[in-house]
Amino acid sequence: MTVTSAPWTDRPVEVGLVGAGPWARAMHARMLAAGPETRLAAVWARRPDAARQTAAPYGAHVAASFDDLLDRCEAVAFAVPPAVQAELAPSAARRGKALLLEKPLGPDLPAARRVADAVLDAGVVSQLVLTKRYHPVTDAFLDAARGREITGARSCYLHGAFLGGDFATGWRLQHGALLDLGPHLLDLLDTAVSPITAIRGSGDPRRWVELTCEHENGAVSQASLSGSVAVDRALTRVDLFGPETTLTYDTAGIDHEECWPILRRSFATAVRTNRPTELDAARGLYLQRLMDRAIRTTP
Repeated sequence: MTVTSAPWTDRPVEVGLVGAGPWARAMHARMLAAGPETRLAAVWARRPDAARQTAAPYGAHVAASFDDLLDRCEAVAFAVPPAVQAELAPSAARRGKALLLEKPLGPDLPAARRVADAVLDAGVVSQLVLTKRYHPVTDAFLDAARGREITGARSCYLHGAFLGGDFATGWRLQHGALLDLGPHLLDLLDTAVSPITAIRGSGDPRRWVELTCEHENGAVSQASLSGSVAVDRALTRVDLFGPETTLTYDTAGIDHEECWPILRRSFATAVRTNRPTELDAARGLYLQRLMDRAIRTTP
């Protein structure tokens, strides 16, 4: 997802941030305020004190309401639970705002479809925060996978964040790893191997879920997902098998700080050119359909 050039004017994209939780503070606000491609114009959250704390380091306006936020920006970034994003994003799209969306688009397929339909109807730019897709190591892996004959693949995304701490939040504990971590692995497998044509799941998404995918090229892949295991560090790995030497993608050594400038530049370029990237709301809906099928086949 490396952006090699951008048609910059001297005007950064004015972005309003919805949300003031740990992820909003640690990533969204800091990334958008760093510029120069974007400026954090305003912050709105349902907890005014949290909004003020998030906005203060960057001198951003603290919006009194969601409508106030929309009045002060040309693009909206969402760092809220999926149900809240699905409730508010269509309104922002109808107001003509570009959208930086978290995954999943919504808590379920109908909600995700409403977001994607609103983006399509309004003709606005949208982009998904699939964090690892904005790292050069991921680009290199996907480039290397193109043209390879792949027979099968194994992958995992495992961590212990649901066991306690800032990210043991209500929606994650309710829906589990499939909705939170599934979009990352399904996107990588679908892109690296070939489009997923069938998917089935087993296990408990709140503990451990196993996905088996069939791909357009005849390959079969598996994905193991859990946010409730005690591991020393998050494990994100994809192994591609076939007649050639195994191709491995492992995030153990990557610095996620390298993702944010690329993500910011990609979004700003999309807004300024009015051309979304491949990781748009339509892609989010596609991934949500895969997760919905997996949920329906999980015993």
